[in-house]
Amino acid sequence: MRSSLACLTLAILLPASAASITAHAAVPVPAAAIPAADFFANATLSGAVLSPDGRHVAVLVSAKGGRVQLYTVNLPGMQVQPLTSFEDADISSIAWVNEQRIVYSVMDRNIAQGDVQYGPGLYAINIDGSGYRQLASNTNSRKTTRGAPEMLSWDTRLLSASGDQGTDDVYVTQAQFSTTGIASQTLLRLNTVTGVSKVAASVADAQGWLLDQKGEVRIALTINENKRTLLYREHAGVPWRKLRESDVYLAAPGDFSPAFFDAKGNFYVHANYQGAEAVYRYDLATDTIQGAPLANTPGYDFAGIPVQGADKLLGMRFETDAAGTVWFDKTLDGVQAKVDALLPATVNIISVAKRSATPFVLVTASSDVQPATVLIFNTDTGQLMPVGSSHPAIDPLHMSRKTQVRYQARDGLTIPAYLTLPKGHPGKNLPMVVMVHGGPWVRGGHWDWNRETQFLASRGYAVLEPDYRGSTGYGAAHYKAGWKQWGLKMQDDIADGARWAIAKGYADPQRICIAGASYGGYSTLMGLLNDPELFKCGINWVGVTDINLMRDGHWTGDSDLADSYKKSGMKDMVGDAVLDAAQLRATSPLQQAARIKQPLLLGYGGADQRVPASQGRLFYQAVSKTNPHVEWVLYNEEGHGWALQKNNVDFWTRAEKLLARSIGPTVAPAPEPAPAGTPASAP
Repeated sequence: MRSSLACLTLAILLPASAASITAHAAVPVPAAAIPAADFFANATLSGAVLSPDGRHVAVLVSAKGGRVQLYTVNLPGMQVQPLTSFEDADISSIAWVNEQRIVYSVMDRNIAQGDVQYGPGLYAINIDGSGYRQLASNTNSRKTTRGAPEMLSWDTRLLSASGDQGTDDVYVTQAQFSTTGIASQTLLRLNTVTGVSKVAASVADAQGWLLDQKGEVRIALTINENKRTLLYREHAGVPWRKLRESDVYLAAPGDFSPAFFDAKGNFYVHANYQGAEAVYRYDLATDTIQGAPLANTPGYDFAGIPVQGADKLLGMRFETDAAGTVWFDKTLDGVQAKVDALLPATVNIISVAKRSATPFVLVTASSDVQPATVLIFNTDTGQLMPVGSSHPAIDPLHMSRKTQVRYQARDGLTIPAYLTLPKGHPGKNLPMVVMVHGGPWVRGGHWDWNRETQFLASRGYAVLEPDYRGSTGYGAAHYKAGWKQWGLKMQDDIADGARWAIAKGYADPQRICIAGASYGGYSTLMGLLNDPELFKCGINWVGVTDINLMRDGHWTGDSDLADSYKKSGMKDMVGDAVLDAAQLRATSPLQQAARIKQPLLLGYGGADQRVPASQGRLFYQAVSKTNPHVEWVLYNEEGHGWALQKNNVDFWTRAEKLLARSIGPTVAPAPEPAPAGTPASAP
């Protein structure tokens, strides 16, 4: 079954039976011959969502001309219908309002961050094409037509979990700004047919809302400076009361965060269980966490994303070494087993209709070598029907396998990581790229298809992706072990991973480079400084070059970091500007730039508000005085990362050439088209 799924060559939204999923004779294609553009292409299909009654799927498709359009699929007959599109914009997100109506937002995939001059807007339409209405402006102005309600402003955003009202209404938020950022968010109930809205809830300093499954606003999350407060009310006619007050950044025993309400009105929270996050039921009458956790995953934080039914909680999503679902509903547990038997080589995420009137469920199948593929499973007949693939140009047969590994850091801490070995090459003595994830307070590694990792593997490089201390997803101890360890133990974890790969025979000790973006870019520079004998070159894009420079700037100009994080979070998690001044100087790549002698690629975005290009420019000017092997590229229109395919292709073509010069691939890289990005030049 793996080969048949791996060889899917589906047209987007091909209305076909499961019999059309057949294995093709794989044409031997050297991995390095796969064009870089294939790896960095935009998704051709995304956002598939099953309607509440299970009769339709709404899905986003990149049609001819490249614009993303909204399609619907009628499930009983698999009829495909283009519903709506724009000539100058791409539909970016969709949600069902009810069985007949869809709400959606837009973006422009043809421009990068620096050229974005509007918000996502908000629109609604019926599945038969009638009832179109623009609900919120996508420009910094408010519009109205004669006799119609005034359109909501550009800063209107759809609430991601709006409950289930069974009406034409949705919930949206509107931001109120202050000199330090978003001061508060008001919750509105918006009728998608008439465009009329009314305030559903408004609390000072509110930054988040949680509804129950009937659409009642039950939880408000407020943040003032570094204090977070959870408020609760039984219904709209009673006052709010405080459930918990805590520090935004420093967790204390007994702290919890809101998760969801189930169909019976039970409230669930995320709280600590044996050192990792788990989901518990919370008794609102006694204000206590009840009993054992509903579910937990030893060694991993349990995300606990709910799968809700009309009258009960059906299951929950989680991620350990790979993603999965724990089903509380026995029928769906059986459906999962049948789908997994048909598709044993992939992680198969099943989505179900809340009030299903059909036997259909939506399946998203993916793996380390296969981008997401969407299918429909008929629970009555056991038939799988393909909808389409997110990246049809990617053939899983030519991709490289990824495996979770664990190694010991020098102080004994266990570091999880993902190792990818290039397909078709002996798994020993390989040139290697150690890829450091950004954040750093996130989980970086996942068992999924990753474009950068697969591109490097296709060029003959092994890739190691450590989830160093400070990464989330592996429990509180692993997370907190990274506090105030930028450039220190966090950096040791990276070097120790490279040495582990050498000891295991995977990596050639003379052919290892380091790469990463944002914090990963910072770590790349520190790796070149701390372990020059280990890392022979570096690839840094949008990387921090000096920790103190992160505190500069303002959210309205060149920094989108919250002022509260700069004042409180950074002090505790990264370093105090006064008390830890010596440490921050010692772990500043900018202050030590003259020591870096290895070849280095630096890429920055001219519109980046997280790590302004000025940071990179200062570092380039310092390092290039003593190192002639530094290449600088600035993409003026880009922000914190590359949005445009042409810039991704240009940057990674440069990276491929740097790696070839520095550590050499196991196979010669295929010729690439002339780079499409900004020519390299001194800033």
